[in-house]
Amino acid sequence: MPVVRGCDLPEDLLYDVGNNLWYRDNGDETFTVGMTMIATGMAGQLVAFTPKKAGKTIAAGKSCATVESGKWVGPAKLGFDAEIIAVNDNLSGNPKLANSDSYGEGWMVKIKPVDMGAAASVLTPGNAVAAPYEAKMAADEFVGCA
Repeated sequence: MPVVRGCDLPEDLLYDVGNNLWYRDNGDETFTVGMTMIATGMAGQLVAFTPKKAGKTIAAGKSCATVESGKWVGPAKLGFDAEIIAVNDNLSGNPKLANSDSYGEGWMVKIKPVDMGAAASVLTPGNAVAAPYEAKMAADEFVGCA
C-alpha cells in the first residue's frame, strides 16, 4: 500500500487526486466514493456530512456532498458526470466514520458514471498515486497524517 507522509492510500482503489476522493470499482459500472485519509487529515474531525439525494445526476466538478469539520466546510466534488445511486446514511448520522474508517464504513456515496471513459480518464490507479499525492501535499503545504 502506498503511504505518503503517513497517509495510507490503498492500492486497490482509484483516486481523484485533485479532489482528494477515492473510488472503489464495484464491478458493475458503479463506484463507491469516499474522502481520502489525506482529505480527512486536512479537514480534521468531521462534524457533519450532507449528501445530495440518490437519483440526482452531478456534473463534473460539482459537489456530491457537503462536508463540515471544526475548521472547514466544503464540497466533495466529483471529477466526472455521474448519477448518485446510494448515500451512506450511517455517515450522515456519524460523520466521524470518515476519520476513523476512511476507506471502509466512512464511504460517502455510490455513483454510476454517465461515461465510463470519462471516469477512467480522471482516476489514478492506487499503484501510481504516490507521486501525484506527494506533489499535491507539497503544493497544499500539508505535512501529512498523524
